[in-house]
Amino acid sequence: MATVTAVFTALILPVGQAAIADTLDEEIDRLKADVADLGQTLYELEEDVLHPADTQVAVFLTLRDREGLELDTVELYLNDAPVASHLYTERELASLKKGGVQRLYIGNLPHGTHQLKAILTARSANERFVRREVTHDFRKRPGQSRLQMTLDARAPDYEPVVSFQEWK
Repeated sequence: MATVTAVFTALILPVGQAAIADTLDEEIDRLKADVADLGQTLYELEEDVLHPADTQVAVFLTLRDREGLELDTVELYLNDAPVASHLYTERELASLKKGGVQRLYIGNLPHGTHQLKAILTARSANERFVRREVTHDFRKRPGQSRLQMTLDARAPDYEPVVSFQEWK
């Protein structure tokens, strides 16, 4: 009888341990899924807090006359604080000349009046080095704000003209 009990115990105990191990594996998988869900929720909350759509501002750059300027650098300031600086590569210039649009800046501003200042350096088609500083006053209203900065330099003098347009 003792032998039967020992065999029975030897067979039942590992089966019980296997069931416990399976239960633990399932619990670990569920906890991993919960952690992943919480991570995604946390990311979404951070995005809402750090970049709420109601205060978001984005600045984009385009070229109107694509042969008049070889853009070198663009620096952006919002309310006299530097927010972006970009040195252009040949590949980026080629993209802009094909009609590309570059996002120079994305950030948040409170509602109200603000000033955007851009300083650009470039080489014009007549091989002159050009540095321009332009400002644009705008009013940040509720909702997303998008500003397009367009550079233009036409023959014969290739003087750069910078214009701003607010997208609705």
